[in-house]
Amino acid sequence: MLAVASRTRYKSATTILSPAMPFLLTTATATSTTSPRPLFPSSPRRQNPTTPHLRPPPPARRLPGFPAAEPGAPFLPHPPRRGMASLAAAAAAAEVTHLTQRDAAEIDEHLMGPLGFIVDQLMELAGLSVAAAVAEVYKLSEEHTSVLIICGPGNNGGDGLVAARHLYHFAYRPSVCYPKRTPKPLYSGLVTQLESQSIPFIPAEDLPHDLSREFDIIVDAMFGFSFHGIPRPPFDDLIQRLVSLSVIRNSDKKPAIVSVDIPSGWHVEEGDVDGGGIKPDMLVSLTAPKLCAKKFTGPHHFLGGRFVPPPILSKYGLKLPPYPGTSMCVRIGKAPSVDISSLRENYISPELLESQVMPDPFDQFLRWFDEAVTAGLREPNAMALTTVNKEGKPSSRMVLLKGVDKQRFVWYTNYGSRKAHDLSENPNAALLFYWNEMNRQVRVEGSVEKLPEEESEKYFHSRPRGSQLGAIVSKQSTFIAGREVLQQVYKELEHKYSDGSLIPKPEYWGGYRLTPTLFEFWQGQQSRLHDRLQYSQREVDGSTAWHIERFSP
Repeated sequence: MLAVASRTRYKSATTILSPAMPFLLTTATATSTTSPRPLFPSSPRRQNPTTPHLRPPPPARRLPGFPAAEPGAPFLPHPPRRGMASLAAAAAAAEVTHLTQRDAAEIDEHLMGPLGFIVDQLMELAGLSVAAAVAEVYKLSEEHTSVLIICGPGNNGGDGLVAARHLYHFAYRPSVCYPKRTPKPLYSGLVTQLESQSIPFIPAEDLPHDLSREFDIIVDAMFGFSFHGIPRPPFDDLIQRLVSLSVIRNSDKKPAIVSVDIPSGWHVEEGDVDGGGIKPDMLVSLTAPKLCAKKFTGPHHFLGGRFVPPPILSKYGLKLPPYPGTSMCVRIGKAPSVDISSLRENYISPELLESQVMPDPFDQFLRWFDEAVTAGLREPNAMALTTVNKEGKPSSRMVLLKGVDKQRFVWYTNYGSRKAHDLSENPNAALLFYWNEMNRQVRVEGSVEKLPEEESEKYFHSRPRGSQLGAIVSKQSTFIAGREVLQQVYKELEHKYSDGSLIPKPEYWGGYRLTPTLFEFWQGQQSRLHDRLQYSQREVDGSTAWHIERFSP
C-alpha cells in the first residue's frame, strides 16, 4: 500500500517538505501567499513508500494494461529503471573471478553448512536475480511480454520456477515447461505457487515446433554447474530447439535466450566444446561466474545471487562487481553497442482528460508533484531551467525546486552564474519537470525576479552547514585550476567555523522566483498519441483567468 501523509490543502497554502518525514509533502498553516516556504529535506536519505505493482490480471495479453483510472485518481509509476546504475557498477568491475566446478560446489556446501543458509533461500534469491536481469534488458513492452521458462529437475530448474513467479509479478506473461518434476516439497510448493497464479505448464511434446512464433523470451533453466554427461530426452530435443533458434537471422523474430548460470549442454569449465551448443543472448551467472562464462560471446552477461558473505569472498579470493543500490543483478563487462535510432518506449498511461484535471494549473501541478513524491521518485523537485541571454542564445541546466505556492516557483543559486547573467539581461525563463517512471512532464514558462534578501537569508541558514560552506567556496561558472582548490578553501572555512558560529550568507548567493504565464501537462501514451493540456492566461470580464486547451502531440 502507498504510505501517504494525511493532509489538507488550503487554497492559499504553500507546499513544503516536512522535516519529520523527508520528501512527503505537507502544507503550511499560514494563510499568506506572499512568502513561499522552501522545499528542503531534513536528511539526504529519502523514505520511499512502497508502491504496489501495476499488473493486469493473468489472462493472456500482448500489452500490459493499467487499471481503469477514476477521475483524479493518482497514477502509480513503473518500477524505477536501473540501467545506468548497472553500467556504473560494471565499470568498476575490471576483474571478475571465474569458478571451477569444484569451487562452485564447495561454496554451495559452505553456504548451506556453517554459514546457515538453506537451499530455499538461495533458490529464491537466484530466481529473483534472473527475473531482475530479464527485466533490466528486455523491458516489458509489446515486443517482450511472453516468456517460456524451461526447467530441469535440479536446482537450476528450481531457480527457473522462482524466476517465473517473479516475472509474473513484473507483469510478463510466463509459461513453464517442466518435463521431469522433482517430488520434493520445495519444488512441489513452487509448482503450486505458479498454478495458483494461473501460469500455464506446457508439456514438452505440446510445445510449438517453432518457439519463435509464440515466445519473445526463452529462459534456459535446465542444467547447472553440477550437470555432467549427455542430456537425456526430452532435454536433448529441447536444447536442439534452442540451438536452432540461433540460425534465425531476423532479430525481430528471434526470441531472446537467457541461460541461468550455465548454458545447458555446455561443459562447466570448457564451455561449448564442439561449437554446436546453445548461443544464449544473456547469461545470468549465479554466486560467481563459472569458467565456461569466459567463452560466452552474447551481448548481456549479468551476475546474480546477491548473497555471498565476506567469509566466502575471503576464503576463495573472489573478485566480484559491486551490486548497485538495491539491485539483485549487476552487469559484467561492457554493455553492447546500441543503435540510438532504435531506442524507444511505447508509453502506457491513463488518459489525461480535460474533465479530470484541476481548473487551476497550480493545483494540478501540486497534485502531480504529490504523486511523484509519494511514489518515491528520485528528486521529483529536479527541473531543467532554460534561460536566454540578450543575444538570443539559450542555455539549460538542472536545478532543484525549493518552493511553490499559488503564484510562483522558487529556486536558489549563485548570482554570478551564467543563468543569473542571462536572467539579468532577459528576465524570462522556462522550467521542465520530467517524471520518467510516470510518463509525465510539466512545462512552465514565465517571468523571473530575485527573491527579497531576507527570504534568501532565511533559506540559506536552513541548509546543512556543509552546503552553506559550499555556497561560499564556489564562485559558480568561473575557471578553477583543479578540484583541490575547492577542497582546500572548503577545509579552511570548515576550520574557521568549527565553533558552530553563524555562517554568513554571501552576497552573491540567493533565490529567484518565476511567476508563470503558461503551464503544459504532458502524459505519454501509446503510438506517440500523447496527451498535452496547456493552461494559458486569458482576459475574461476584466479579470485574468486560466484557459485550458488540448494540443496535438
